[in-house]
Amino acid sequence: MSAIVETSAAPVTFTPGAVKEIFKLKDQQEIGDDFGLRIGVEGGGCSGMSYVLGFDQKKDGDQEYIIDGVKVFMHKAHGLYLAGMQIDFQDGLNARGFTFNNPNAASTCGCGTSFSV
Repeated sequence: MSAIVETSAAPVTFTPGAVKEIFKLKDQQEIGDDFGLRIGVEGGGCSGMSYVLGFDQKKDGDQEYIIDGVKVFMHKAHGLYLAGMQIDFQDGLNARGFTFNNPNAASTCGCGTSFSV
C-alpha cells in the first residue's frame, strides 16, 4: 500500500468553494471514512477525454493525497493529464457544478467536462 502524499506534492488544487461543496456532499451522502474523492480521466466526451470526480474506495495503482482536508484518490497514470489543475465549484445563475481549470488541456468542450491534450 502506498503512502499518503501531503498537499504540497498533490497534482491538483481546490478552491475554497469546491472544498465546502465536497464536504457538504460527503455529509449529505453519509460517505464512510474508507472512501475518498476520486479524481481522474477516462476516454470519451466531446473533446476526447472526460474528467472523473466522485467518491470511491482506494484501488490498486492509486495514489492518495490529502488536499485541504479532503482525502483524494488518483490513479498514478492520470497525474500526467491533471498536474496543475484547479477544481472549483460554481453556484451562480449561469452555471452550477464543479469546474476544471486544466493547464494541460489543449482544448475543452463547451460544457467544460471534457478536454483534449
